[in-house]
Amino acid sequence: MFSISEILDLAMRLEKNGENTYRDAAARTTEPALRGMLEKLADDEVRHAEWFAELKETLQVPEGDPDLEEMAGEILGGVVGDQTFSLKEARLGELKSVEEVIERAIEFEEDTVLFYEMLRAFIQDEDTLKLLEMIIAEERDHAAALRKSLA
Repeated sequence: MFSISEILDLAMRLEKNGENTYRDAAARTTEPALRGMLEKLADDEVRHAEWFAELKETLQVPEGDPDLEEMAGEILGGVVGDQTFSLKEARLGELKSVEEVIERAIEFEEDTVLFYEMLRAFIQDEDTLKLLEMIIAEERDHAAALRKSLA
């Protein structure tokens, strides 16, 4: 039901939503270390979105039914909107330590993985499934890198 292009658009939108949340929180905090961590996380989200955009440009996306693709894109857009999953409730700008920010960022990455895993049920094309697995692996890598920074 969902195409490679739609999945990548969704991935870029989620990364942009995360970036906006981190930047907003950075602007609200008065703690320099927290601001720096939040800005770094926002920059990471920008790099992730760029990676997805580059991936989209390198793929040969097969032509499908434009009406069906538009409808599927609208469904995904309606589901995601400005969603940032666990970041929405985190009130990042109110957290008191870099560790707390990292823990919330890990939750966001894990929520994103769960969302992509849910999408598997709606994907029938093997190439799209392979791409989705790449995206899931990338998000898991993000969470692992964040966990490593806590050690």
